[in-house]
Amino acid sequence: MPESRPRQYDLIAFDWDGTLFDSTKIIVRCIQQAVADVGGAVPTDEAAAYVIGMGLMDALAHAAPDVPRERYAELGSHYRKHYLAHQDDITLFDGVLPMLAQLRERHHWLAVATGKSRRGLDEALKSAQLAGVFDGSRTADETAGKPDPRMLLELMREFGAEPERTLMVGDTTHDLQMALNAGCASLGVGYGAHATDGFEALSPRAVVHSVRELHDWLLENA
Repeated sequence: MPESRPRQYDLIAFDWDGTLFDSTKIIVRCIQQAVADVGGAVPTDEAAAYVIGMGLMDALAHAAPDVPRERYAELGSHYRKHYLAHQDDITLFDGVLPMLAQLRERHHWLAVATGKSRRGLDEALKSAQLAGVFDGSRTADETAGKPDPRMLLELMREFGAEPERTLMVGDTTHDLQMALNAGCASLGVGYGAHATDGFEALSPRAVVHSVRELHDWLLENA
């Protein structure tokens, strides 16, 4: 770690969809279309948004409870087809790149902890021209889906970061519960997939409602 240490957190881990990447609405539509494709009861916007951040199989079980498990592979295939058709329509939230650049200047380790697959995250990082911005990442298919703490625990081991010096930033209760399970602090963002009324019970340091607020909070408190 360089001599100029961060104020409080050595490692800051970000969720991807709905936190850095403006993808919530498209993911919701893709889930709904995939369920319709296999003849399931189409979930509401709220129900489809709730599963964002989970591993794919857990997400499908919640979003399409009437679809038999033996059709999950087909359901997942339909979801990926719809998502790939729209992935070029998705961009980073405005302000994310300068925020990450300033955090790097302060010598934080930056990581991604996401329910996406490794292939999906790598494609997103490439399309968003973010190669080299993050020091590490973990995905659900190579570890365990949220709120299991394995992603954060592995990232902390990789960087030698203590739980009390690790911050998880995310837009869902799954992110905040994962941080709690790992013994880390969390920061909730209120512009993503989940309503914030469920956040307080999971003890985030704060809840912010825009990338500008997120940037300001991290510079002041992280």
